[in-house]
Amino acid sequence: MKKILLLCFLILASCKAKKEIHQVAEISCGQCQFEISEPMGCDLAIRLDGQAYFIDGVNIDDFGDAHDLNTGFCNVIRKANVDGVLENGRFKASTVKLIE
Repeated sequence: MKKILLLCFLILASCKAKKEIHQVAEISCGQCQFEISEPMGCDLAIRLDGQAYFIDGVNIDDFGDAHDLNTGFCNVIRKANVDGVLENGRFKASTVKLIE
């Protein structure tokens, strides 16, 4: 019985719970503004604690033309309320709401 309890404890301890992130963060084009080199192309990214991550769950053009001179993510860094988790070096967004 002790072995079974110990095994269960070890299994539970090894399962790392993903920490849900709820905060205001900078978002922009990962390549144009945050200087992420791979993969090539304009994709939406987030900067958390000084580190940039590409975002899954929303597209760079979901918020208008990415190349607009005044509001496009390839030209400016904007702030947003974000919810999601970091997984495999990417931010899996459940919500992204721009702060105007």
